Amino acid sequence: MTSSVTNLSAKKLIIASRESRLAMWQAEHVRDRLIALYPDWQVEILGMTTRGDQILDRALSKVGGKGLFVKELEVAMAEGRADLAVHSLKDVPMDLPEGFALAAILEREDPRDAFVSNDYAGLDSLPAGAVVGTSSLRRQALIAARFPHLVIRPLRGNLDTRLRKLDSGEYAAIILAAAGLKRLGLPERIRACLDPEQSLPAAGQGAMAIEIPDNRPELQAMLAALNHTETDQAVTAERTVSKAFGGSCQIPLAAFATVSQGKMFIRGMVATPDGSRIARAEASGDADQALSLGQELARALSAQDAEGILAVCKAQITE
Repeated sequence: MTSSVTNLSAKKLIIASRESRLAMWQAEHVRDRLIALYPDWQVEILGMTTRGDQILDRALSKVGGKGLFVKELEVAMAEGRADLAVHSLKDVPMDLPEGFALAAILEREDPRDAFVSNDYAGLDSLPAGAVVGTSSLRRQALIAARFPHLVIRPLRGNLDTRLRKLDSGEYAAIILAAAGLKRLGLPERIRACLDPEQSLPAAGQGAMAIEIPDNRPELQAMLAALNHTETDQAVTAERTVSKAFGGSCQIPLAAFATVSQGKMFIRGMVATPDGSRIARAEASGDADQALSLGQELARALSAQDAEGILAVCKAQITE
């Protein structure tokens, strides 16, 4: 792997980012944080289009999953065109390719799902047959389980594209991550935030991650100041649960942890896409035992036949 040693000797960093408005906001946020920490450094952003941005006519679960949003950014780092990449953590595969590592997890924004509609106040106010848009099998399963009278259809594209599809009347409502709407200054589009008891968030939802080549210890040291310990602990446990079941956008799986005063409470869910079968479990303990707590929760879900549910899930997806 090529190392950008020349960039560091010149006190210059290049951030690889998708070119969507939200992705660029995230990259600019990290750039500004780095400039504040290292004012004598030059920090630039390399905007890129990924396959995940290009393929909009099919569900992610059908075309390769979350890795479609990060591959091109990793290639840019491997070729020395960028030093680091900024991602929404929920878009990052559980297993990174060889040669890469997560260097920092930034403090989490609102992790909840957001109900967005121009005409209705919440899911429970939608009439039978109303069309709800979501890109997530997790959200699809949870909505189908509670509101079987609603019609759930795929919703792809960046955040602005999804809002335009709602505004054009293609959907009665759509479900988005609250974090993205808040980061882009659009909190007024949120009609209601769905509590975790209603819609358990995806692993890493609301958190931002910085990825680097794993042969860059000097860069790791520079980025350490951006790492938020409590968020790091929470998402480590969440991603451990997801990894235990081969977590990707191809299975309806949720894992959400909260940390307070050194203690962690984590909940998890595995379901079939139609919401007909759901396993739920929870665990709690010391936050510095995040990996163990994630493993404990995964075992509790397995005891409720999570593997059997996932077998049904995979069969439904491939139909």
